[in-house]
Amino acid sequence: MSLETVSTNKSFGGRQGVYKHASTATGTDMTFSVYVPPHEDGAKLPLLWYLSGLTCTHANVTEKGEFRQACAEHGVIFVAPDTSPRGDDVPDEDAYDFGKGAGFYVDATEEPWRANYRMRSYIEDELPALIAAELPMADMGRQAITGHSMGGHGALTIALRNAGRFRSVSAFAPIAAPLQCPWGEKALTGYLGADRKEWRQYDACALIDDGATVPEILVDQGLADNFLTEQLKPELLEQACERAQIDLTLRRQPGYDHSYYFISTFLGEHIAWHAERLKG
Repeated sequence: MSLETVSTNKSFGGRQGVYKHASTATGTDMTFSVYVPPHEDGAKLPLLWYLSGLTCTHANVTEKGEFRQACAEHGVIFVAPDTSPRGDDVPDEDAYDFGKGAGFYVDATEEPWRANYRMRSYIEDELPALIAAELPMADMGRQAITGHSMGGHGALTIALRNAGRFRSVSAFAPIAAPLQCPWGEKALTGYLGADRKEWRQYDACALIDDGATVPEILVDQGLADNFLTEQLKPELLEQACERAQIDLTLRRQPGYDHSYYFISTFLGEHIAWHAERLKG
């Protein structure tokens, strides 16, 4: 795979890069960002995946997340992919919650989405292989994953489906139960069709109820989030984890909304939490 460097900038002693490559999973060019903290030659560093939410690209967290100081302090590589395929020939819909910017980290099976909307394969398989090939300092045996909103849904479901790959998983205001909220019902119907059994592999609560597990989960949720009641439903994740005896730390944060002001406030704490579990 050929990797094109879009930009690089020094930050906190490390290097923030933005890169583009031709994806076989999506059939399009894909752009992602990577922050590599300062390190000694030959060092191997753990990495944290960050999956973004609806309407976002790699740029939202890269420019607003305020994560680099914490990554430099703890020696963690930070990888931020895009949320969907891009390009003039990629099918789209005139809506913020479906189509471009709203890939929901699924492999679509319905037309016309199935050719390009393969974000599950891209995140689970193609991009990790590219990172392993292009970043010799990346220790692929020490990975963690987090994400926001739709990306929180992605982080939870990817970790639950890939037992043992990630040493830790966290989320910010995740869409906890896509089978039971308007965003999820719209996206999963459009990408996967009407058979709700096929949706379960993309719902954290359903995966847990079906036997998938991780040792522990950290979630931050703002209580002033206008999507809290209708779309996010963290109480359903809380109940599923209780049934499965998964150690969930759900921190309800008074006054915080759904924005990057919220994420940037607590992202450093998440990085420190992941770093502790990525040691050794």
